Amino acid sequence: MQVVVVGGGFGGMASAARLAKLGHAVTLLDRAPALGGALGQLSHEGFTFDTGPSTTLLPAVVRDLFRKSGRPLEREIDLVPVEVIREHRFADGTSLSLTGGSRAAQKQAFEGLGAGLGQQWVDHVDGLGEVWERLRKDYLERPWDPGLAHRDAVALLRSRATLARTFRRAFGDQRLALVAGHPFLADGHDLAKVPAWLGTVSYVEQKFGAWTVEGGLGALGEVMTKRLATRKVDVRTATGVRDVLLSGKRVRGVRTDAGDVEADAVVCATDPHHFPALRPYVRRTTSTSLPTLVHLGVSGDLPEWVAVAGETVLHGDPTLVLRHGGAAPEGHSVLTVQHRGRASVDVVDLLAERGVDLRGRVVTRVERSPADLAEAWGGSPLGTQWRGRDTVRRRLGPTTPVAGLYAAGAHATPGAGLPFTGLSGALVAQAVGPA
Repeated sequence: MQVVVVGGGFGGMASAARLAKLGHAVTLLDRAPALGGALGQLSHEGFTFDTGPSTTLLPAVVRDLFRKSGRPLEREIDLVPVEVIREHRFADGTSLSLTGGSRAAQKQAFEGLGAGLGQQWVDHVDGLGEVWERLRKDYLERPWDPGLAHRDAVALLRSRATLARTFRRAFGDQRLALVAGHPFLADGHDLAKVPAWLGTVSYVEQKFGAWTVEGGLGALGEVMTKRLATRKVDVRTATGVRDVLLSGKRVRGVRTDAGDVEADAVVCATDPHHFPALRPYVRRTTSTSLPTLVHLGVSGDLPEWVAVAGETVLHGDPTLVLRHGGAAPEGHSVLTVQHRGRASVDVVDLLAERGVDLRGRVVTRVERSPADLAEAWGGSPLGTQWRGRDTVRRRLGPTTPVAGLYAAGAHATPGAGLPFTGLSGALVAQAVGPA
């Protein structure tokens, strides 16, 4: 079967590699000059910056992808554990180092914020283990079918409970809610509209920890590009897709800047709102907004508490998220600062106010607005904006109402990041089946 995958982010690459291994003739189209999407790197004046996440959860998702599409991951690149998943610095001057892989270590860290807070935290996370196992089996690792799913999984996805409501009941201190809610706040979601079952991210962090790649997680995109070549996927970069071609409610291909490409099946692994033919199917959803990114190349080292953490969160108005994935010339460091909304002062001055003084040390700087990122990535790689439980059924993926049309990537999953988007590729491969 001839399959066209639209979108060269991790979800699109995972879909293409798996489908090719199943014997399909796969063409992967992406508007950018190189694959990777948000899982990419930006080089500027000798510095290389990760443009997306600097760590990932659930390394088994990446390992399974490589194992099911050819040589094991360890023969291509090494995933290394990150001891401190996230360093949280709160506005009141307190701080928390969130480690992974240890319930006891997390309990001790939260006790440092106040007596009894450690027990509150582990009680909250303990209750999410069963939720994770149920949804993992019925929702994340196989295409959703309420007729086959356990009744508890059906009830979880239908529940009106939200993260905001859950945190109010579970935590007596707002700092705990900031820690648990950070992955969703950083991606631009409203906790009052995010389903409570997504709190399982905290369970996954505690159970499995975070992982990265030496030299930046963006290097994984380069390895995936090589895997696609091995699987003989026809990769066409710098090829913009204007629309998905339909005949009634059956897909027949895509329209590109270079002409039409016929296909028996199409996988939409990018923002479906950009394609006129698909807008009727996603008219009740919106894409998650993008942040501003400021890439800084600096002389000397970063503060140790920034350098050892996979990510550093400086809470306040605005909250700053610091990542140091990438590479720098000898004697220099890289730092990417993410924030939402308008900063009252320059980011470098704001960093100094929050305890990261880089004034006089910045040797290069690249600032990218939300519009810049949307242009580079062809939309939002952060997926669909959560608007309560109905978002689960209103978005596309892995199957759709159109015969032969499938969806992968962040817009077809509960969220952004390699675990969700990687799993989406596996779901599409299951839904399409072998050639």
